Amino acid sequence: MPVLRGTPDASTRPDRPELIDRFGRVATDLRVSLTDRCNLRCTYCMPAEGLDWLPTSEVLSDDELVRLLRVAVTELGVTDVRFTGGEPLLRRGLEDVISATAALSPRPKISMTTNGLSLAKRATTLVEAGLNRVNVSLDTLDRTRFHELTRRDRLHDVFEGMAAARAAGLDPVKINSVLLRGVNEDEAVPLLRYAVEHGYQLRFIEQMPLDPQHGWDRANMVTAAEILASLKTEFELTPEPAARGGAPAERWLVDGGPAVVGVIASVTRPFCAACDRTRLTADGQLRNCLFSQSETDLRAPLRAGATDQEIADLWRATMWAKAAGHGINDVGFSQPDRPMSAIGG
Repeated sequence: MPVLRGTPDASTRPDRPELIDRFGRVATDLRVSLTDRCNLRCTYCMPAEGLDWLPTSEVLSDDELVRLLRVAVTELGVTDVRFTGGEPLLRRGLEDVISATAALSPRPKISMTTNGLSLAKRATTLVEAGLNRVNVSLDTLDRTRFHELTRRDRLHDVFEGMAAARAAGLDPVKINSVLLRGVNEDEAVPLLRYAVEHGYQLRFIEQMPLDPQHGWDRANMVTAAEILASLKTEFELTPEPAARGGAPAERWLVDGGPAVVGVIASVTRPFCAACDRTRLTADGQLRNCLFSQSETDLRAPLRAGATDQEIADLWRATMWAKAAGHGINDVGFSQPDRPMSAIGG
């Protein structure tokens, strides 16, 4: 992965404090990967033996991470912070990081995407630290299939984690589901029925080319159109009247509401024109797009004594260089070297 160690060219950038790009988009949503490690081995995400994890010395310390968060919120206009992984619940001191983020002014909205395995034990302390909302990854309701997909027999822990999250006040609890052809594509209806019955919000996500094996095949991806067609065999879906804005999911009312279901169609219905996200990896690399072919190193200048202003300027310049779109559907598209577990969701 090419790393930009200098400052990207921002000579034509207007003198504005926020994270604006050349196409008028403003990034206010920061996705922060806390670790590249995970305690599941989902077949579409990583091999059974796992990956070569980042050395501890390369991962941002809590103090370094909180400093970058402070720059993002107080200097660059970030209003939403989502902690991801790998699996963020594996990060030691997670509650302390959340608490420090909640103490920033203006206070950002704080969310987390997790596999939910240890959520039941920590939902209350996460809320006390300042977490506002949680997304839980769940691709199947069948124990055997969950074991096959994740290589772990832990489905009951996910169910308990979601229930504990809702009881602790992390509402709405959102479920993220990926459907794979020939694997779990028959579960669109059961997953939505389960979400509606339990008061969760379900979002289907088209499988994206972010696997470390680089084995993604468009033909194996269940498309948004297919998902919606399946759901409509059992439910009445009507477009949600609220404006979508920069949200990645198209949303529909289920049987007139109040239940809703979303579909994130990154491949077949790209939403790049409204993207408002900026990304920070666990080892301090800045990415202006999930599919970017380059990164800007913030860790090195941070450890070399850079000022907050210097870091902010580097961040602004990186976002100014953001491309118009991810290019998945372009002939010359090339998958990023880093897999999703290293980039963060």
